[in-house]
Amino acid sequence: MTLDWNPAASIAQARQYLIDVRSEFRKITWPNQREYLGGTVGVLVIVAFLTLVLGLIDVGLAKVMELVIG
Repeated sequence: MTLDWNPAASIAQARQYLIDVRSEFRKITWPNQREYLGGTVGVLVIVAFLTLVLGLIDVGLAKVMELVIG
């Protein structure tokens, strides 16, 4: 049984992988401050709305259970 593992080839592959990652990372277009602030506000509004809706559903179901159970 022969073992065909070459540490130099593994290091070369890892190095090439990191070079490729760096190249792809440079292609990323990051949002400017206005864009990410708008996205953050949008997320906060949606979270607040869903919190309100789920809270109202919870209160409503609690009232129904109160009437059913007594």
